[in-house]
Amino acid sequence: MKVSEIFEEEPVKWGLRGDPILWRELKERLSVIYMPESPDELKEIIEREYEVSNGRCISHEKNFGVERLKTHGMSSGGVCPEFWVNRGIPLLVSRHAKP
Repeated sequence: MKVSEIFEEEPVKWGLRGDPILWRELKERLSVIYMPESPDELKEIIEREYEVSNGRCISHEKNFGVERLKTHGMSSGGVCPEFWVNRGIPLLVSRHAKP
């Protein structure tokens, strides 16, 4: 199983408008990575790819914009770290053991 498979079902609520685009980007980036054995390893992989993809540490607390995630409108491209730390990554990690 590839890590990207846990990204199939998207959250109902997002933080900012760039978050769903980042979600899909991470899904694509992780399509070549096999699922690690532990949830902790999975969390580390997702956090590392999050940081590589947007240049911000997962512990960065303030919302920020990523130019390549902009699609339309002034608020597009915005990433909400709080969403990723409190909802996005925990949701993905919770899917680790599910078939």
